[in-house]
Amino acid sequence: MTEIGGSTPAFSVTLPGEAGDVVRLTWAAVTDIGRRRLANEDSFIAASPVFAVADGMGGHLAGDLASDAVVTRLAELRGDFLDPHLVERALERATDDIEVISDGSELGVGTTVTGAVLTLEGGIPYFAIFNIGDSRVYRYERNELAQVTIDHSLVQQLVDEGTITAAEAIKHPEGNVITRAVGFATQPTPDYWMLPLQPGLRLLMCSDGLTGEISDERIRMHLAAGLSVEETAGALVDAALAEGAKDNVTVIIVDVVESTAGTVYENTVPRATHRPL
Repeated sequence: MTEIGGSTPAFSVTLPGEAGDVVRLTWAAVTDIGRRRLANEDSFIAASPVFAVADGMGGHLAGDLASDAVVTRLAELRGDFLDPHLVERALERATDDIEVISDGSELGVGTTVTGAVLTLEGGIPYFAIFNIGDSRVYRYERNELAQVTIDHSLVQQLVDEGTITAAEAIKHPEGNVITRAVGFATQPTPDYWMLPLQPGLRLLMCSDGLTGEISDERIRMHLAAGLSVEETAGALVDAALAEGAKDNVTVIIVDVVESTAGTVYENTVPRATHRPL
């Protein structure tokens, strides 16, 4: 497990230009080994402009090293705002690192990764959401919760094909089979979505240790409770632990406190669509 950054009660960045527009954020990150695992193979980075959760696969040590490779490479990205294409370049470097780690492994080594980076489009600040695997990003706004990312998993494919329902997917016996990852000697291919930074927007990034234990409605209720980002992140992890937490649990919450950049454009949610950059 690697933790880069952590809870930040107040953060501001000024947008380029003469207007002096600012973005103000607050965020928190919490991780726990869970009730069943012997090691925590999740890693995270919560340090603007990058927020991400990685859930390693490949057994004790190897999975931990794979998720570490991803967040370490993402931490090398510098600047107030990033070109989202730099995320892909960082993941390619992490893939090379993982290839070294997996030398001699018959099953291979890899990790999921999901997160958000601050970026500008037409001078307007956005979160560029990215995802590989079944860790997720949700947005909470105006008392509504929406899953932004789309899982790269076998059960998601079955849902998309109409073979099973979304309710059946929750407890499907092959629910842990993913179809895309960072590692395993393959090119990392994230999906992207763009979300404008609007005051009141709350982002949740999490490993499947959270979503495998508590429902989206329970997640929404925690995000709606009006607690701070740190209290909310802790409460979500505690809720997963109370349900048995069969896997490691990692949560990052980011709140947009203020954004004075003026007009924003439509975002690329709903969940059924994605936008390659």
